[in-house]
Amino acid sequence: MTDILSIDNIIAIVGLLFGGGGIGVIITWRYQKKKARAEAKQAEAEAEKAKYEAMQANAQLIKEIQTSYQQMTNDLKANLDTQQEYNAEQKQYIQELKEDRQHLRQERDDQRKQIERLTRTMSEWKNESDEKIRNLQTQVARNGRQIECMRPLLCGREGCAIRVPVTISDTGEIDKTIRPQQPKADIEPLDSTEL
Repeated sequence: MTDILSIDNIIAIVGLLFGGGGIGVIITWRYQKKKARAEAKQAEAEAEKAKYEAMQANAQLIKEIQTSYQQMTNDLKANLDTQQEYNAEQKQYIQELKEDRQHLRQERDDQRKQIERLTRTMSEWKNESDEKIRNLQTQVARNGRQIECMRPLLCGREGCAIRVPVTISDTGEIDKTIRPQQPKADIEPLDSTEL
């Protein structure tokens, strides 16, 4: 509608009315028609050009997106490879820790067994020692009773016919202090060869 009411059309209509010339109108009308077609073709060409440029821009954008997507894919693959290597290292480390833990458990169990064995040995040794100590105490007590029974018969002098009591200290030393006693009439002096 803007083509019909354009300035050229208005001038052509006013010229026709006031000029009275039909030839001028036809020439002007043909010119207007050609001009409108040319403008339409130009607009269509510009539209095609714009469409082509838009397609080029879209293609460039798609190419950039594809390049970006390919880069992201490569980065993800590299990250995946790195993660797989890290996971493999972690699995190896975990396996080593499990082996160390198993080794430590084995050592702990061996030490427990050794401690139990040593405890049994120490217990047996203590029982044996206690038994030996009791036997020695019994022997010492028996020896003490024998010494007490023999005390009147002990003398500090060798070859003595008169028996003098002797005192034995806790350290085992013999007190050789001779205390004179009267010999009994019914005891005969012993000969040193009889001792």
